[in-house]
Amino acid sequence: MPAVDQILGVILGGGQGSRLHPLTRDRAKPAVPIAGKYRLIDIPISNCINAGITKIAVLTQYSSVSLHRHISQTYFFDAFSKGWVQIWAAEQTLDTADWYQGTADAVRKQLLEIRSANCPYTIILAGDHLYRMDYDKMAEFHWDNKADITVAVQPVHKDEAYRFGLLKVNKDNSITDFVEKPKEAEAQKPFVSRDDPEYPFLGSMGIYMFNTDVLVDVLSRTKDDDFGGEVIPSAIKTHNVAAYNFEGYWEDIGTIRSFYETNLSLARPDSPFNFHDPTDPIYTHPRFLPGSTIDGATLTNVLLADGCRIHRAEISNSIVGLRSQVEDGVVMSDTILMGADYYDTPERLARANGMPIGIGANSHIEAAILDKNARIGEGVVIERFPRGTNEEREDCVVIDGIVVIPKSTTLPAGARIAP
Repeated sequence: MPAVDQILGVILGGGQGSRLHPLTRDRAKPAVPIAGKYRLIDIPISNCINAGITKIAVLTQYSSVSLHRHISQTYFFDAFSKGWVQIWAAEQTLDTADWYQGTADAVRKQLLEIRSANCPYTIILAGDHLYRMDYDKMAEFHWDNKADITVAVQPVHKDEAYRFGLLKVNKDNSITDFVEKPKEAEAQKPFVSRDDPEYPFLGSMGIYMFNTDVLVDVLSRTKDDDFGGEVIPSAIKTHNVAAYNFEGYWEDIGTIRSFYETNLSLARPDSPFNFHDPTDPIYTHPRFLPGSTIDGATLTNVLLADGCRIHRAEISNSIVGLRSQVEDGVVMSDTILMGADYYDTPERLARANGMPIGIGANSHIEAAILDKNARIGEGVVIERFPRGTNEEREDCVVIDGIVVIPKSTTLPAGARIAP
């Protein structure tokens, strides 16, 4: 039986992430913070490490400085380990001067590095999903089924079928047909694969395990840009492509709405994802921050990160990120406060005209995302917008009813954002 240390992990860093704008204005999508202290990229890298996959490459091209910094400061193995986490950035070569054109094209442009890693198996992952998967179990399934390619799949609700690549699977787990994100009900109907009337479909999770020689052969012989839309449907006709069924929690953090709702769900007592798992932890950059201090605040369903100072505030159903500062009289609900990259110094305060990072006294914040290093003055009001509202304002963006305050924005005292 092969071993997991023969698997190369390749994580796709994504493109512009326009559906997560303005959170992706200054950073790559996998570098977007989640759950107060982590970044999205920590999820697939941690899953790899927990499974025993310790040769990991992250393919990047868009606004990747903060992502590179996070990875280089977080993931390094000791001198006695053969493991590594490397950045494979888009680059000009004698063969190509183009950016990555899609998921498959990104991997194709790194085939030289993939061959050099000398791993007989390659698992390809997205950098913007929240889930915990035992890749070693998927690998065992791949080997047991003598598959050339294995696609991780999960049950899909009938109302969500248009968002997924849908598959038909026979009794021996082989995929016999595939369609990428069919919009019409008639196009979806042939792909009913389950007896469950609410979850009748099987959808691709964008997680693929290849025999590396098959991966090299398939990408070398074609110019297909995308795995889901082109490579996998074609490979079904020529290779043994198997479906690995996964029924655990999985969420694609692809839009502001999904980012917002997923984060807030992590603050609930019945959170669908457990960051406290003692056997399969999620790793991130080790910061040397003090414990958070709470001075008379009332907190209800709040995920509170390290290094915060919370005064006499009332906070509910919210995420409070690293180094957050919340003053007296603040009322905050259904909000993601991402915190700060640093504490204020006299010099920084002077440059900000004396406006400190954090939320000023007596402010009232509802249904918002406040990106890092935001300076919210005293008495600021952010009201809840109706779902579906989309507006672009001078100091914020409203997306699907969620007010997003971009990174390093200053809202002056008394500012009001309301429908």
